[in-house]
Amino acid sequence: MSDESAAFSHEALFYGGEEQFLAEALPFIEEGLAAGELILVAVGGAKIRLLESRLGGRRDGVRFADMTEIGRNPACLLGVWREFVDNQAVVGRPVRGIGEPVWAERSPAELVECERHESLLNVAFSDAPAWRLLCPYDTEELEPSVIETARRNHPFILDGGRVRRSEAYLDPDEARGPFDGPLPDPPGKADRIAFVRDDLSEVRSFIYRHAKDAGLDRERTANLVLAVSEIATNSVRHADGHGDLLVWGESGALLCEVRDEGRIDSPLVGRERPAPSELDGRGLWVVNQLCDLVQIRSSAEGNVIRLHMSLDLSLN
Repeated sequence: MSDESAAFSHEALFYGGEEQFLAEALPFIEEGLAAGELILVAVGGAKIRLLESRLGGRRDGVRFADMTEIGRNPACLLGVWREFVDNQAVVGRPVRGIGEPVWAERSPAELVECERHESLLNVAFSDAPAWRLLCPYDTEELEPSVIETARRNHPFILDGGRVRRSEAYLDPDEARGPFDGPLPDPPGKADRIAFVRDDLSEVRSFIYRHAKDAGLDRERTANLVLAVSEIATNSVRHADGHGDLLVWGESGALLCEVRDEGRIDSPLVGRERPAPSELDGRGLWVVNQLCDLVQIRSSAEGNVIRLHMSLDLSLN
């Protein structure tokens, strides 16, 4: 076990190939089962089948979730872990988890948001009851830069069954903030409209036309229209009553970007389900559930919120 003074032990596992993954992941699971812990394993479908076959009849207490489904939008993952931890805390049962949010087929934009998710886990669970989360990274499939980023985002590393501190780890106060850093510039061909409060109906019609022209089906068109409407409504309510909307196609996806003069301060906004009594942050939480990827950048110059919706239904 890692430093016992750390309630939340966020650990990286760097492995090369299937057998090395199993050599670390199986003992981690079995140790938890022996301690009476409930375990959530969120990895790709192939690894789920592999672990199930090796565990055999020892699966009581282990839950599996396909990471390619629950983690397509990395911003949704924090809420999954929060619900898992909080639900078991109510009944007093200890937990641990395995979560692999990064795989080789992730797009550059998704990798950036995975990095932010991993860093924010250290913020979200800083005061949580003690539990362990192991995050595997495949050194044979991932770029060295991705591995180095993982070293910065995980306080601990599991290596040969032993946990050690990561010398590269950056405390959240030192790491890049969740809303810092620019996004790639939209193309010059992006369609753009400015809007104020009275234009929200036109905003919805504008997105609907683009989604239909791009070939999105009815459900995903409705999801995107609702998501953009939520963001635009936030702009007119909280950012001096106006904003700009840009839409363009890129790499098999339809992208929508809303810009305004507001400022977002809460690092976890949109990542955890708001309580019924909470009014702020609900719109961004809904948007994260509806879109394939959501990127939020906020600075003294204003907010930029970029929504991605894949045109390939096989990816959803």
